[in-house]
Amino acid sequence: MKTLVLSIKRKFFDEIVEGTKKKEYREVRPTVFKKYGRIVVPFPGGTEYQSWDEVPEDLLNSGWGITPVKYDALKLLTGEYKGKRPYIIIEVVNSDIYLLTDENGNDIVIGEGTDNEYLATEICYELGNIIEKSF
Repeated sequence: MKTLVLSIKRKFFDEIVEGTKKKEYREVRPTVFKKYGRIVVPFPGGTEYQSWDEVPEDLLNSGWGITPVKYDALKLLTGEYKGKRPYIIIEVVNSDIYLLTDENGNDIVIGEGTDNEYLATEICYELGNIIEKSF
């Protein structure tokens, strides 16, 4: 089973355990992109890349898309970063990764005009049943 390990605030952890929170969202920054997504270039043959640096320059304008890395479950840890931490392992029913846009439908650019410029991206995990828990 492919499992992604994430830390989460106790409030949201408790809501997931209670069943009132059914989705978990994460901002996808360039430094963690390969953990969450892949860049897909349709030609040649739907090639996937882990980062923008890997995409050949001549393919950057070829109608690329992004797709989430598929995980079977999330292991959500909460509490202090010492000793044994409470956790749950919860099924991932579906995941979507998408570019964020402003009220006019334009892509949101973070760090515009700098060397660290990137498109604002978010991933949403739809959560299913709790597989394992340890409080």
